Amino acid sequence: MITSVVVSYRVRPEAVAEHVRLIRAVFEQLHAEQPDNVEYKVVCLADGVSFVHISSASTPDGSNPLPELAAFKQFGKDSAARVATAPVPAAADIIGSYHPAVPLPDLPPETAPGRESDPPHGRGTGTATTGERPPGGVR
Repeated sequence: MITSVVVSYRVRPEAVAEHVRLIRAVFEQLHAEQPDNVEYKVVCLADGVSFVHISSASTPDGSNPLPELAAFKQFGKDSAARVATAPVPAAADIIGSYHPAVPLPDLPPETAPGRESDPPHGRGTGTATTGERPPGGVR
């Protein structure tokens, strides 16, 4: 059974750097363990403090294994001190999903807080490029 959830919330501006560090740790664990039944993406909106997590999992009982990861548990620990608004989860149905053959480039650390790209995901080189947007503004 495939289940998906979208969670959105805002983080206190002074907590963004720590919040992003904890999110990156979750991705580091995912990359190390490479579970094949989980899709996970986290985006930070243009305001630099609004986050959206999109997670899909395929498990026999419909559960999501992410909360069982040590890094995810650490991310959740003391999260109330970091967030400005309570996380709002919403069940979702995936209409479609696309993973480009050519990976999206990593952004340099100088970009806006929380807008750095994920650690390399095994489909690319992980090399940094400029933060310039291609024509049309879509990356």
